[in-house]
Amino acid sequence: MNIRVRLLTIVALSFAGPWAVAQNPDALQVRSLAASCSNCHGTNGNAEPGMEALAGANKDDLIKKMLDFKTGRKPATIMHQLSKGYTDAQVADIAGYFAAQKKQ
Repeated sequence: MNIRVRLLTIVALSFAGPWAVAQNPDALQVRSLAASCSNCHGTNGNAEPGMEALAGANKDDLIKKMLDFKTGRKPATIMHQLSKGYTDAQVADIAGYFAAQKKQ
């Protein structure tokens, strides 16, 4: 491989990481929103026995459950109050975050 091509490849790869973050600046915000769920649902959605694990769950199912809590269609002790603190878009983002996590 030509030395010029190698250098260009190295330079291009060095900028790839910051570029990827710049393309999705909300990724850290979504992770921060999801972190508030860890008290009950565990770190990254891997809950302790007795609590519902969210990691690896179906995104659409999570969205439906959260919106059902939010509207009062699904009874809850605390989730109906917590879910009202998020917009529908934030609910979808949080559901996507947990769906992407690996189950333990």
